[in-house]
Amino acid sequence: MSTELSLLMSDPEALRKLSTDQLITIIFQQQKIIDQLQREAHLTSAAIPIEQSWPSSLQTSSSLLAALPHLVIKTEAGSYHLPLVGNNCWTIGRSEDNAVVLTDRWLSRNHAMLQCMGVGEFYLIDLGSRNGTFVNGRRVSVPVALEDGDRLTFGQTEVLFNCTPITGGSPLADSGNLSPVIEKASTTALLHLRRLISVLVVDIRNFTVLTRQLDERLLSEVIGTWFHLAGEIIRRYGSWVDKYIGDAVMAVWIHSTDEMNTQDNQEMRRIFDALRALHEMTSSLHLRYPLPFQLRIGAGINTGYAMVGNAGSGDRPEYTALGDTVNAAFRLETSTKQLGLDIALGMTTYQHLSPEEQKRLAFQRHVVNLKGYDLPVPTYAGSFTDLDTFLQIRAKVDDTLF
Repeated sequence: MSTELSLLMSDPEALRKLSTDQLITIIFQQQKIIDQLQREAHLTSAAIPIEQSWPSSLQTSSSLLAALPHLVIKTEAGSYHLPLVGNNCWTIGRSEDNAVVLTDRWLSRNHAMLQCMGVGEFYLIDLGSRNGTFVNGRRVSVPVALEDGDRLTFGQTEVLFNCTPITGGSPLADSGNLSPVIEKASTTALLHLRRLISVLVVDIRNFTVLTRQLDERLLSEVIGTWFHLAGEIIRRYGSWVDKYIGDAVMAVWIHSTDEMNTQDNQEMRRIFDALRALHEMTSSLHLRYPLPFQLRIGAGINTGYAMVGNAGSGDRPEYTALGDTVNAAFRLETSTKQLGLDIALGMTTYQHLSPEEQKRLAFQRHVVNLKGYDLPVPTYAGSFTDLDTFLQIRAKVDDTLF
């Protein structure tokens, strides 16, 4: 605390005499000091040699250390280590809200993201960075599966990805005493519950055509920006991006109860609001980048029960969902191409709307053949124009009620 503020805090009368502008100025000054101290503390705690950054139980076994998935981050001060355990998503950038904060001025605030899809399966995703993300010297434009030994470049920072396959002859598999870190990560990954969820799958239309008409640098920035903005929108409406897959994202909403109340269905409405925002964001990207055509998306929404579990740590939960409900959402999104429409709803999703909402939503019933399903599946499908009309009517009804 500064001397000026210390004196003021000791003299309440002097503090009360200050104007609002003077108080705000002092608060901002103190916040700058706090931010600087936090940055210095972060740099100090981050500057730990690789062999000292592991739990003490792992420092005795270099072979076991090498078997764990980790990043080796090379800076002017030396090489530092980040273990990829206890979570399934790590963001990288200059901003303090990232899991990996790098003080490289060539990095974007939110530059890239690492996502773990399963044991030993990691993907690197560029988040629309200005200067690009590179794997083994090649700029990435879509999510890329990483292999052990890959060289990653963010700005002017080099990072080595290490993920030794866990086989019968590996130190990790052969060791009789797994580290507490790995035990905790494995345990949380297996803690699954059966919950009622809604899954949204959104896919960019004509992506293959786009890749042929844009150079790799521009394509990477466009798709990275789309991933980044899509994640922000989905978080705004109460969910998270469970998976980034090529030119698509999957989001999951875990409903608060096992039986949704159709008369007060705020949860389903948030999904529709998120989808409209995703459509508007995608449609406007041609105003930001020199694209050959306006981008469009298609979407599938499915509601049902699935096994839901926390694959992250206690302080940073990362949920994922498995089951037929998830698979059907992907198939429904694909069916919109067959139907020539934008959005397909699973029957359970449609039935969770109240009768009045079903009347307002001008989606028509169709029967589609979904890959992997023996029998045709009914769906309600429509356009983004239909969805927008529905949401506008709903907003007017809400204004009337409140």
